[in-house]
Amino acid sequence: MRSSYLPIAIAVAVLAVLPLGTSSNTTLNFLSFALIVALAAQGWNILGGYGGQFSFGHAAFFGTGAYGMALLQVRFGINPWLALPLATLMGAAVGAAIGALSFRARLRGSYFALVTLAFAEVFRILANAWGFTGGAAGVLVPLRIEAANMQFADRATFYWLVLACVAAGLVLTQAMARARFGAWLVAVRENEEAARALGVDSLAVKLRAITLSSGITALAGGLYAQKFLYLDAGIAYGSWISVEALLAPIIGGLGTVFGPLVGALVLLGLGEATKIALGHALGGAVPGVDLVVFGVLLILCVAFAPRGLLGLGANVRRLLRRPV
Repeated sequence: MRSSYLPIAIAVAVLAVLPLGTSSNTTLNFLSFALIVALAAQGWNILGGYGGQFSFGHAAFFGTGAYGMALLQVRFGINPWLALPLATLMGAAVGAAIGALSFRARLRGSYFALVTLAFAEVFRILANAWGFTGGAAGVLVPLRIEAANMQFADRATFYWLVLACVAAGLVLTQAMARARFGAWLVAVRENEEAARALGVDSLAVKLRAITLSSGITALAGGLYAQKFLYLDAGIAYGSWISVEALLAPIIGGLGTVFGPLVGALVLLGLGEATKIALGHALGGAVPGVDLVVFGVLLILCVAFAPRGLLGLGANVRRLLRRPV
């Protein structure tokens, strides 16, 4: 059983030493951002990958965590080390509420996806209009660089903090996949009616899944707010995070422990590399080119690797092992 967590330990160890090989703040900022997206994608993967409940509106949970993290500090003076778990619980509560409304109404498939998208848009509009959240001007977290404020002069320290959260997400997902709850979740994904006939409480399983999923995504939102110290409604509840949290597991491998992490690193890495390459070639930035890369990657994965990069890698290994 311990050996099942060995790949996680190796992957985290490799990622942990990356800052030691670079002093570039740009590189460290990119790695921190990529891991935040990977964490949000890990949350989406629990609900969409393992549970088969595709959400188009995980921005609702990401934004709740982000605004919770920022406003608890700015409006109530709560220390960020306490604000982060509170913001995570706020996101989980929002997920539980949306899940209760959706799943009790027996929404599934495209109906559930559209409902989550609608909630994310409603939250964006409310945050943009409500003075408590700063309205259209957004909210700015004061810059006070010290460890007690979760603000570090060395960008590598915050990267390691995000990595610790990603590692916890990997361990939690692995434990879930090996537990009875994981088996129930997959059973509901494959055939909900058959699962209910076998005694699985599909409503309770889906509610637990969306609560866990939204909490992890809200944690990513809280880390994002603390990393960049500024939020507005378009950032916190914008469609960009819903898209990236959805694409990363699909590209990396749906319903796998490492799929979201691999997908996020590949997705954002290729997007950033393309922007840099075209910027040098054309003598300036090309807005939106990363979205083109995302679209191309999605098409290629759907056409040639429906199980994602991890599934493609497994197929290649099987071919290499096959006797000639």
